[in-house]
Amino acid sequence: MLRVMDAAPPVPAARVTVLADLHPLDPLCGEEILAVSAACREYATQLGIEKLRFNSVAVQEPDKRTVLAYLRGEGPKPPRMALAVLEVIAEPYAVVEAVLALDGGAAIDSWREMVGVQPCLTIDDVVEAEVALKANVEFQALMASRYSITDLDLLAVDPWYSGYRWGAPEGRVLQFLLYMRSSPDDNHYAHPLDTIIFYDYHADKIHKVYSQNGDQGWQVPAQNSNFHRSLAPSPRRTSMKPLDVVQPEGPSFSVNGNCVAWEGWSLHIGFSWREGLILNNIQLQGRPVLYRAALAEIIVPYGEPREPFQYKCAYDIVDYGLGFCANPLELGCDCLGHIKYFDAVLNNSRGGVTRIRKAVCLHEEDAGMAWKHYEYRNGHVEVRRQRRLAISFIATIANYEYGFYWHLYQDGTIGFEAKLTGIVSTHALFPEEVAAGGQPQWGTRLAPGVNAHVHQHFFMVRLDPTIDCPDGGKNLQVVEVEAQPMPLGPRNPHGVGFDIVERVLERESEAQRMCAPERSRVWKVQNPASINPATGKPVAWKLMPGSPCPPLLANPTSSHATRGAFATKHLWVTPYHPKQMNPAGDYPLHPDPEQNQGIADWARANRPLNGADCVLWFNLGVTHVVRCEDWPVMPVENLSFHLKPWNFFTCNPTLDLPLTANAASRDHDEAAAKGSAAACCAKPGTRATPPNLISRL
Repeated sequence: MLRVMDAAPPVPAARVTVLADLHPLDPLCGEEILAVSAACREYATQLGIEKLRFNSVAVQEPDKRTVLAYLRGEGPKPPRMALAVLEVIAEPYAVVEAVLALDGGAAIDSWREMVGVQPCLTIDDVVEAEVALKANVEFQALMASRYSITDLDLLAVDPWYSGYRWGAPEGRVLQFLLYMRSSPDDNHYAHPLDTIIFYDYHADKIHKVYSQNGDQGWQVPAQNSNFHRSLAPSPRRTSMKPLDVVQPEGPSFSVNGNCVAWEGWSLHIGFSWREGLILNNIQLQGRPVLYRAALAEIIVPYGEPREPFQYKCAYDIVDYGLGFCANPLELGCDCLGHIKYFDAVLNNSRGGVTRIRKAVCLHEEDAGMAWKHYEYRNGHVEVRRQRRLAISFIATIANYEYGFYWHLYQDGTIGFEAKLTGIVSTHALFPEEVAAGGQPQWGTRLAPGVNAHVHQHFFMVRLDPTIDCPDGGKNLQVVEVEAQPMPLGPRNPHGVGFDIVERVLERESEAQRMCAPERSRVWKVQNPASINPATGKPVAWKLMPGSPCPPLLANPTSSHATRGAFATKHLWVTPYHPKQMNPAGDYPLHPDPEQNQGIADWARANRPLNGADCVLWFNLGVTHVVRCEDWPVMPVENLSFHLKPWNFFTCNPTLDLPLTANAASRDHDEAAAKGSAAACCAKPGTRATPPNLISRL
């Protein structure tokens, strides 16, 4: 069971000078991380702790109302604080939450030890765990006896959290999926071994060995399936001509530190080890829209029901830390155009600084037509093109890559898009599948002996709206809106009528909702204190699912659905609470089911929502039945939703878009010298040729 020990801070250590002139929501800089590490080491020494590991070090965000009051010039600057999650490598193993004050230096404010909790896997954990397992004598003997593998250099080991929730073996027990390479750059997922190891790499102890084929042994699949530039078998196509994104006058956005302004939008860009990219204080034309928007959790449950795959379910934020997994981006490859990059500054396990260069990409994109009307009576044309501001990062979690994109449009739309790519997770076949001709029962055969299991992906996004609420989102309402067909009767004699029905979600128990595309269901957040003068109704923004969202298919009693309860509904609404940020819980493994673990536990309080400071949690997802076309590397799969202003303005906010035509565009059928873009939208009064309304062959 969980044991918690709170220690009173000793006399503060000598302070280390850190940067002071920072935005309250800025991530920790390198100097601050080093200062936090030094203060924690000194404090640990005073407590007699000899071996300390730094799991995560991050800014502890101030209460949002304090931040907003400061930004409005109506309150003092919030104190700058840090939260360090530390591992005490001793008997008993403990996790420490250390809170430090950073104004003018770094000093311990509180120190809380927890026994029985496991923190996330960091990149250092993943690398060190593979080295430790390969060095284990019992593991070496197993590889030699079962597979005749004695040289482990080409063996690839993927550590996953074990999936145990309660009653787990004591210690940092991970499950290890095993693969071979035919060469250092080979795609090892083409060569799965039929063994999964449950191993505590801190204690160097193997808890369990699962071999799908028992004592029969397993012939490791030998067929290579590669995409590496030096190994891919097919010649590259040569038919593509250059397609350039050119902004000769530079971009339309401006950047001041982590604050961005573009086309009436303003926002702050943050980054954390847990969530990755964070958008804060989003305003449009000076009016508050969202205080905070970020990914909150990802779950990838697999559908293979046989032992040991009931444990195969990745929680890519709480288990691994999405920010830790961010890629350094490459100019001209991951993003095109005039790019502003933001580095991610994070800690490593030794308390040092890791800088992921170009972790966040900011750029403009053409977003197609904003609006158009062609008056056929006289041939008059009015058309405007729209741009969007794209803010993105990409993370690699073992086999999968996820790209996450926030888009701000000139018409007020906020879009979110998740792009799934990378490599599908593969496994060996079971004996009965081999006997049945090599066809897997819960997956797709990609090559002889190679199975890619059916699975799902769910991405939960946390949205903290502040619709016209400068003080932080008080007095909002979340309203479910759907279309309902009218029954035949005196009001609907011809059967063509349908009603638009609105229902305020009054309490948390009512605000656990599913998408209903057959009813065009959306949800709007409205502010009854701000009335649109044209409609006489509250201003609002609506949440629109953009992708078909499947339900979680695991049984409600399963570990997938109990630990991953946040994924059992598409929408949750809760009142704002500064400690309720992580819908799957603060830690991957927690031994006490009575402890407050996540959003399902919070919602049991059934707090009122009507007129509260509401937070929306939305899941978008996909059920992935793997195709041959997903192998050996998966083409991008797109998932999305949008937030749109709903009576926030009194008319189309893009009426003032400029009358311009892109001068670089060319007509393929005209000579190059004459083929520049026509000025139909650049010169007022231009007329196109009216069509022949009665045409004949």
